[in-house]
Amino acid sequence: MIRWRSVAICLTILFTAACGAVLADDAETIRNGSREFVTAFDKGDARAVADLWTPNGKLVDAAGEIYRGRPEIEDAYAKFFAAHPGQQIEVSVDSVELLSDDAAVEEGTATLKSGPSDAASAGKYTAVHVKRDGKWLMAFVHESGAASLDEKSTLQDLDWLVGKWTGEERGATAEIACRWLPDQSFLERKFTVTSPDHVTTSGLQLIGINSRTGKIISWNFNSDGSHAVATWERRPGGWALGSEGLRTDGAETHAVNLLTKLDENAYAWQSVGRSVAGQALPDTDEIILRRVEPAKSGK
Repeated sequence: MIRWRSVAICLTILFTAACGAVLADDAETIRNGSREFVTAFDKGDARAVADLWTPNGKLVDAAGEIYRGRPEIEDAYAKFFAAHPGQQIEVSVDSVELLSDDAAVEEGTATLKSGPSDAASAGKYTAVHVKRDGKWLMAFVHESGAASLDEKSTLQDLDWLVGKWTGEERGATAEIACRWLPDQSFLERKFTVTSPDHVTTSGLQLIGINSRTGKIISWNFNSDGSHAVATWERRPGGWALGSEGLRTDGAETHAVNLLTKLDENAYAWQSVGRSVAGQALPDTDEIILRRVEPAKSGK
């Protein structure tokens, strides 16, 4: 069953994702669009809460419990409302970062409390929002403890990626090799993906620091001639990469790629909020990549 603190955090994310009056500034829409969620929460309406997610949205709580899709999310909140009636929630939104025209990352703190004499439960959260048919919805939610995620990112934060990795999903295999370039100013990742019918695609990714913003940035160059640029935003357990690119036919591409570190020898990758030429695409399956060669830092 979904945990008390997880509910506090994740309900807060839905609180900030609710679609209220349309504002010119998308970041302000995400910050202020709370009334629809508050109404649903106060009524204990799990269906209305779940409808604030994308149909395939995902929730990961602090214990690693995963809820996929609106039905599972609705069921989790229905059980919570039945077990904990009369809950109150407070939220402090720390930041809303727009990754593209139709994707954003929100970070903040949520506090859940039943009454003035009850102990409050609080924690940090990160949410990936995507815009669908003019509405901001939740695509991915991850909650963590109260530790700060505001520290400045450096390339050394990605040193654990150095090495060789492999993964398989639905018959397709992926191989990735990551190394430092001289002076450790950039990381280089080369990847090859082979489909079940043995069609192979490959590409190169360079990862560095944007000297103006201080954020991690990457450039992707694919064997089919397409390319993309992504800004990396820290989130609990990993990173959200807001990617914008172009195909060879000139069509614009958008996506939020989620990279989650599982341990020193495994990480998960998934692409959500995808679109090509303004047309939404389904989220990809999550793939687990495992280390096949020990990291060699500084090489």
